[in-house]
Amino acid sequence: MAHYRESIRDYEILNLEDFEFQSGITVPNVKLAYKTYGKLNNEADNAILLLHGISGTHESTASVLTEGKERAISLQKHFIIAPNMFGNGLSSSPSNTPPPFDGPDFPPVTIYDNVRAQHKLVTEELGISKLRLVVGSSMGGLQSFHWAAIYPGVLENVLPICATAKCSGHNWLFLEGLVATLEADPIFAGGGYAEYPHEGMRAFCTVYAAWAFSQEFFRQDGHIKLGLNSSKDTPDVLAQLFVPQDPNDLLIRIRTWQNADISDNSLYKGDLNAALGSIKAKAIVMPSSTDQYFWPDDNRDEVSAMHNAEFREIPTMWGHMGGLGMDPADREFVDRAIRDLID
Repeated sequence: MAHYRESIRDYEILNLEDFEFQSGITVPNVKLAYKTYGKLNNEADNAILLLHGISGTHESTASVLTEGKERAISLQKHFIIAPNMFGNGLSSSPSNTPPPFDGPDFPPVTIYDNVRAQHKLVTEELGISKLRLVVGSSMGGLQSFHWAAIYPGVLENVLPICATAKCSGHNWLFLEGLVATLEADPIFAGGGYAEYPHEGMRAFCTVYAAWAFSQEFFRQDGHIKLGLNSSKDTPDVLAQLFVPQDPNDLLIRIRTWQNADISDNSLYKGDLNAALGSIKAKAIVMPSSTDQYFWPDDNRDEVSAMHNAEFREIPTMWGHMGGLGMDPADREFVDRAIRDLID
């Protein structure tokens, strides 16, 4: 089976050697894939960390947040660091790790694991002690929250988009439904598939499409803006993101998302309010007004426990996808927040 990320070649690798995951399992030769864009200035104060979502890579997050005219994050003005999460097929993943940690035997991964590895990249490999901004949407936002709580002295500003500091019970159940849909395909075979489970992945995308976009998106025939003939074709958009990703890789990332909690570590020992209260960075916490699984009210509660944070809701019909800037107005709304933080 061809590796689904083989067309992406322009990136660097940091070898983390024997890396102990939060689960307590140590894996040899763990690799963190990353890409940098632009140049660090003489004052070393223009570094920005871009963090990607569940379907993404360094390429996709750079595209969402930097491409286009007069964007708030500029390859000419900023030194951009874009790491890849464990399990995305570029960094160490079930699909590219040799036995005995390949496929379904890859250890569980947390957001905390990803952020610890990224911290080594930023501070040790790249020698950067201060980040001007940490920003990401969806799982990128989960990572942004973790950065702000776990390494509060490193970042000056943080912008979590369509994300929360802790995965809610409803969000967890939505994701568990996606997992169950994929695992129901007999070809998946508990992760030991000999061929690609197309039916399971197609079902996964069909279920996800109804959650990723909002009721208002469908009510206003948003599919037309996507160039689709019918709202029934909306799963094709998700298929472009997720097929032919490796299903074991995808499941690792879903489990990572489900377990997201900035307080689930030795620093905070499960005290979410303490973790939120430790955040020193200036923050704009930015949900989508129509997101069906990262609920804005959760962000309101989180902001109330933070010391230097603003709640700023994206007024959009695009649901969770509003955080990806698929609509020009949403993109400008996000860029305005970035400018308010770093300009």
